Amino acid sequence: MPLPKAELHLHVEGTLEPELAFALAARNAVELPFENTEALRRAYDFQDLQSFLDLYYGLMAVLRTEDDFTDLAEAYLTRAAAQGVRHAEIFFDPQAHISRGVPIGTVIEGLARALDAAERRHGVSTRLIMCFLRDLSAESAMETLEAAKPYLHRITAVGLDSAEAGNPPSKFREVYEAAAALGLRKVAHAGEEGPASYVSEALDVLGVERVDHGLRCMEDAELVARLARERVPLTLCPLSNVRLRVIDILEEHPLARMMDAGLMCTVNSDDPAYFGGYVGDTFHAVREALALSEERLRELARNSFEAAFLEDDEERRALLIAEVDAYDFTVELPE
Repeated sequence: MPLPKAELHLHVEGTLEPELAFALAARNAVELPFENTEALRRAYDFQDLQSFLDLYYGLMAVLRTEDDFTDLAEAYLTRAAAQGVRHAEIFFDPQAHISRGVPIGTVIEGLARALDAAERRHGVSTRLIMCFLRDLSAESAMETLEAAKPYLHRITAVGLDSAEAGNPPSKFREVYEAAAALGLRKVAHAGEEGPASYVSEALDVLGVERVDHGLRCMEDAELVARLARERVPLTLCPLSNVRLRVIDILEEHPLARMMDAGLMCTVNSDDPAYFGGYVGDTFHAVREALALSEERLRELARNSFEAAFLEDDEERRALLIAEVDAYDFTVELPE
């Protein structure tokens, strides 16, 4: 059985495998600009974040109904459970759907159908994180938060994603303050293509509890010391970093150096349908590329549960951490 782990950085729209994309396109009479699944997979040769985002948003056209979002989430949960995921905190991008005429309720209720059954069907507890698109206006983000109010019982936290360059965290100060007033937790992408200063801004201006990506913190020694001292979790996505040319090759990824510096790192898949692997695949890839010891892998898994938003179920958190501590790598099966 695989090492138990939580996944804390996962965009549900980024789990749309080509086969499901074509199935949903047929269901909803959407014409895709690709001849077949093989042609679509060939399009996954990204030059940078923006080239990925262009395809990512384009393929969302197949997601129209509650059933579509249920099927999308169920497909992810099935794959994730097989790779050892026991808890998943799942991002979704409501603005990308609202702009296509899909109501926010359709998205949330469709996802919730799969998430509500996840623990029973897959042994995976879940949380839902609503992300704002940082390349859109702060006003649009505030309108999205307002639209989400009838569904707040479904949402644990807010996040911030999409094109980072030129869109600093401070742009969203007011909407994060409003989200906090509603009792929502706070995370944000920072320090992927943006500078280390965006990580500091996310902490100081938005008040985030976790930093998504954050690998460029390594360019600022004082920031590294702060992150280590305050035990701020970083949700790293190594395969994503390579596919989006943030890092040239996996062997050069700073994960091991970040752990050596005392940072609370976790490993996640980001957009696994596009980046070549789910979180179990990512664990295997970094283990090989960075020669991580079994204890380092155990630390990453333990961190994932410690960083999870499980304050309402500390018993489950303790149980999952105990499973990590007791895990026997000699019986690990291929994931």
